[in-house]
Amino acid sequence: MESTDVLVIGSGIAGLCAAIEAARAGATVAVASAGKTMSGSSFFPGTWGLGLIGPIDEDDEQDLIDTIQAVGGGVADPTLVQTFVHGIPQAIQWLEQDLGVELQRPQSAESAQQKQFIPCFDHKTRNWRGLTRKPLEDACTAQIKSLGIRLFPRHELIDLVEDTTGKIIGAVLYDRTNKHLVPMAAKATIIAAGGTGGLFERSLTSADVLSSSQAIALAHGATLTNIEFMQMMPGFIEPKRNLVFNEKTWRYVHVDQPVDIADDKLDDLLEQRSEYGPFTSRLASRAIDLAIDQAGAEGLALHYDFPREDVPEFVQTFATWLQDEHGIAPTDEMRVAMYAHAANGGIKIDKTAYTGVEGLYACGEATGGMHGADRIGGLSSANGIVFGRIAGASAAQAAQNAPEVAPKADVALPQHGIATTDAERLTRGLKHTMSTYCMINRTEAGLSKALRELESLQDEATMLSKPYVNDSEIAAYARLHSQIQLAVEMAKAMRKRTESLGSHYRAD
Repeated sequence: MESTDVLVIGSGIAGLCAAIEAARAGATVAVASAGKTMSGSSFFPGTWGLGLIGPIDEDDEQDLIDTIQAVGGGVADPTLVQTFVHGIPQAIQWLEQDLGVELQRPQSAESAQQKQFIPCFDHKTRNWRGLTRKPLEDACTAQIKSLGIRLFPRHELIDLVEDTTGKIIGAVLYDRTNKHLVPMAAKATIIAAGGTGGLFERSLTSADVLSSSQAIALAHGATLTNIEFMQMMPGFIEPKRNLVFNEKTWRYVHVDQPVDIADDKLDDLLEQRSEYGPFTSRLASRAIDLAIDQAGAEGLALHYDFPREDVPEFVQTFATWLQDEHGIAPTDEMRVAMYAHAANGGIKIDKTAYTGVEGLYACGEATGGMHGADRIGGLSSANGIVFGRIAGASAAQAAQNAPEVAPKADVALPQHGIATTDAERLTRGLKHTMSTYCMINRTEAGLSKALRELESLQDEATMLSKPYVNDSEIAAYARLHSQIQLAVEMAKAMRKRTESLGSHYRAD
């Protein structure tokens, strides 16, 4: 059986930072990811660059802490927020100086003060950096090689393994290439497998964000927090799908179809909508998102009307990327729909990234508590780096303190499976239910119906399951079961929170 000191599940920013930090602390490290290495939202093909913000100086730290709490509607964990903000400057320095990642900066001090550089939901400019894929990939590749980190691409987490005391002593992975189960012993395990976007029909995450690991952790004693808060973003469906709509450009939009907004108010609402990316119920400009949602699967028709000169740097960069990378001209007709995006909640951790379950740590978008009902832009990638490093250090310490025990040779592997065609059909039903009742418009009636449909899907999956089947069918059943469980937890949390708060909008 494979074994390692620290097993990291997920190879986005959080997982890779955790792996590097654990290896630097002297632990042997393995990284398993459902897709290729360096995958998930951090390396999503639609990503032209991730914002990375932090406090300008020590005096700005408290303002950022206070703003996170205010924007988060008071549901963020104060200790996690403080740990988070205090760790960002060191994390940026670590990226640039230790790892050698070249970060983008505004072209000048003057442009850095443009309102386009004010992060989503924030009230002022911060220390802004842009994290682009190739410099990060190159730096991580070099670190992985020099530190001897073992990689297990296309190895999906199926289950965690406990000892008789409930301590996590490893995991069961599914090798998606060779289609067989792989038990892996580990002295400490870190879950960094991404958020909840994989449960929806339209998602601005890659297909390897499975949204199953939270429920696996839950089944082994972890808890979830703030799971009802999920970012939903406008994104293109025409002329190309799965591209995020840059929020700074809303002020230049011309809407090409009737909407339920008075003409004399539309321009002001579009201007306000240009200040942030994800949907929020807090601001009047939610009317724009509700109009997009009302347009349904066909999307809202619009086009850009950019000024001929004095285009802000941030907007020009996006327009150039849209034209050069995707062949979309600003004057083209576009259609925009709502997509599931980042999760603001997930596995509950403390300031050491510990889940409360011995041997189990978590970081990145799989976790919650350092954000609230809304999240300031640029803090998702910062979260991955800060708590990724913390998780790696904590897991390495736990591994070093663990007694030397020979890996178990007789790990009990899951035995029940389901035909992959049935699993695929039920998964489509799950995503349709979540997209219908758990996106923007949430109501008691809709959420109740969602829970009934999810229960029915689980019952059907149980009825169709069978023992002693091949590993592909075992993996399909485990994945489906975990996804349904996470969907149920989300729908329950949405139903329990009867007031609108940030990204959570109760239409009733």
